[in-house]
Amino acid sequence: MTTRSILAGCGAYLPDRVIDNNELAKLVDTSDDWIKQRTGIEKRHVVADGELTSDLAVKAADRALSKANIAANDIDLIIVATTTPDRTFPATATKVQADLGIMSGAAFDIQAVCAGFVYAMSVADNLLRAGQSRKALVIGAETFTRLLDWTDRGTCVLFGDGAGAIILDSHEIEPSAKQYGVLSTHLHSDGRYRDILYVDGGPSMNSKAGYVRMSGKEVFRHAVSKLGSVINEALVANNLSSNDIDWLVPHQANKRIIESMAKKLNMPMDKVICSIDHHANTSAASVPLALTEGVSDGRIVDGDLVLFEAIGGGLAWGAGLVRMGYPE
Repeated sequence: MTTRSILAGCGAYLPDRVIDNNELAKLVDTSDDWIKQRTGIEKRHVVADGELTSDLAVKAADRALSKANIAANDIDLIIVATTTPDRTFPATATKVQADLGIMSGAAFDIQAVCAGFVYAMSVADNLLRAGQSRKALVIGAETFTRLLDWTDRGTCVLFGDGAGAIILDSHEIEPSAKQYGVLSTHLHSDGRYRDILYVDGGPSMNSKAGYVRMSGKEVFRHAVSKLGSVINEALVANNLSSNDIDWLVPHQANKRIIESMAKKLNMPMDKVICSIDHHANTSAASVPLALTEGVSDGRIVDGDLVLFEAIGGGLAWGAGLVRMGYPE
């Protein structure tokens, strides 16, 4: 028998307030056409005053637990991927743990910016495979708009807030059986490029959260090459071709990057979950938000082979392959 991390359910939450491109055009020198042509974004959700990253995370977690039909007390591992924790410490995951009424197991945060969810899923999968945990709650949650300089049109038009969550359930299957759950994950980083996408503050620097700063052309160039490479790595590791993939669920950073990945896979855009037009870039939340949308509307079903990919500041990037559902 071999241990697999089965994706038992997913859920998402978006703040109520929505800001469309026309509203942004009143704040900064931009337009609806300018934003849509360069990014594919039409609107984004923004947290209300007093609404915290943990609030979004708990609501997404509740929905994922309900879909998985798993009680909160059965969870023995919580990992929150976020760049915008409630506090410098303790970990936002511990607040989520308390709010869900969970009093055992481990809870901690991971910070890999937009690649954070893939990183968190990889860590959870390895802990389940090693037998250190049995059921994991993996969340990507961000209040990213609080890091934005609303006078910088190169960044403020790109991001939104939200949270997405998945439940990973440890399951024993025969090695010869069709492989379900997390098949593999692949993580990379290269700190030489940390200055092309960063926040100009932090508790060790100046005690201020700071603002997002980005060299857009450089980020785009690295995203296309590095995501293409890690996608190929995932396929080779599992002896698969792009034709075996049922759905691509990419990080929602820029529609042109998403289209480039689909082209590399020779995959039509109707097999790509693309939610950037109404979510914008929600950093670590973008992949689970897109996944939940694809599952909720019936496009992604049990048995489908789904490819996740993401890249963010660091630079940090990664990919993961998951077959949906429990073994037959």
